[in-house]
Amino acid sequence: MTNVVIGDDHALFLDALRTVLAEQGCGVAQATTVEETVHAVSRSQPDICLIDHHFREGEDRDGIGAIPMLAQACPRTKVLILSADGDSDVILQAMRAGAAGFVHKTRGVSVLQRTIERVLRGEIVVEAPAAGDVQPRVVRQRDALRLATYLTSREWQCLELLVDGHDTAGIVAALGVSAATVRTHVQSLLSKLGVHSRLEAAAFAVRHGLLDETVRRGDLATSYAS
Repeated sequence: MTNVVIGDDHALFLDALRTVLAEQGCGVAQATTVEETVHAVSRSQPDICLIDHHFREGEDRDGIGAIPMLAQACPRTKVLILSADGDSDVILQAMRAGAAGFVHKTRGVSVLQRTIERVLRGEIVVEAPAAGDVQPRVVRQRDALRLATYLTSREWQCLELLVDGHDTAGIVAALGVSAATVRTHVQSLLSKLGVHSRLEAAAFAVRHGLLDETVRRGDLATSYAS
């Protein structure tokens, strides 16, 4: 059974989410402030902590800022940030703080459930709003390298092929996988890089030198640290 702590100060949202997850067989504890969430994680040692980005009450009102405290309370707990904030800078902030995932509250319960399953398998998952709902942002080189560390080897291959101008059929031929698999990999890499189209992903990779020789060798950690 998956054990979950939910930290959110919206009572209706909290109760509805608790009910849905309990129906799926999860053990659920809940809290309405950042401080209570940290205490609940320390007490129950859950698999997952779902925590809102902004809280209205409490000494500390920032769920993202609480990630280090949550990690200290239970190092094995995977933290997912829940947010109604449409600014994609928030996604980058959450990832840099150590979140295992980010789910926008408009994405729905079914997406959240799938995200929990994927995070428990060790994936880094970002479920953001549609492109038209996200405010533009400027990504620095170090931030771009940081985002790129979350790409899987298959997603890197897809990104290289996108930069080379391949469409879905071309990627299918190059990798020997199904079109559905390609679409899954591409959508995942778009989410992780915080972009919203294949063209934007290719431009992002070129602009930030993600496919330079150092990065191609997998030396991202060195590149990011420099």
